[in-house]
Amino acid sequence: MINCISSENNKALILKLDVAGKPIQWLTWQQATILYVRNRIAWTAGEHNMIIRGGINKAGKRSRIDLNSIIAIKGQVKSESTYKQAPLTNRALFQRDQHICLYCGNSFPAKKLTRDHVLPLSKNGSDDWMNVVSACQRCNTKKGARTPDEAGMPLLAIPFIPNHAEFLVLSNRQILGDQMAFLNTRRQKINRLSHIQSIPDV
Repeated sequence: MINCISSENNKALILKLDVAGKPIQWLTWQQATILYVRNRIAWTAGEHNMIIRGGINKAGKRSRIDLNSIIAIKGQVKSESTYKQAPLTNRALFQRDQHICLYCGNSFPAKKLTRDHVLPLSKNGSDDWMNVVSACQRCNTKKGARTPDEAGMPLLAIPFIPNHAEFLVLSNRQILGDQMAFLNTRRQKINRLSHIQSIPDV
């Protein structure tokens, strides 16, 4: 249970869904409170509640709204095609690839990873989700301006575009446990990196 009087007291975000349960976006508690007041909530889920306390009326009673960590909004069901593609950033890329170099298979902190273009930019490769992977600095230098085949460095997993639920995971640093569990049910059914085992340094 989170007590919250002002925006400075809590930075947790509320997960907004459409009425069919498809994730839409993250909301601040202020945005969620407006939806509660306007009776826009279709249903709620999650284990966490955020208590919003307001002013005191003449009878000495203080107003209170209980916000759920996951809220579904009344209205039209969203189609997956209506969402914009997740923006490509190094942080999101490294999270997509679980901080694993997709050439050597080792795990690295973000500061030791780089964005590698599978088909190099110098060979008309594009800077998009389907042509970039996380690579450690050593592997990126070794591969250089070559394709994986030319460098003899096969990829350990195929690049993919994160779906909208995956994008929401990538875009929030403070996801509550119940929110993560819900989003995991909407992520790609097959973990394309699950077969990679970290290779110990020698």
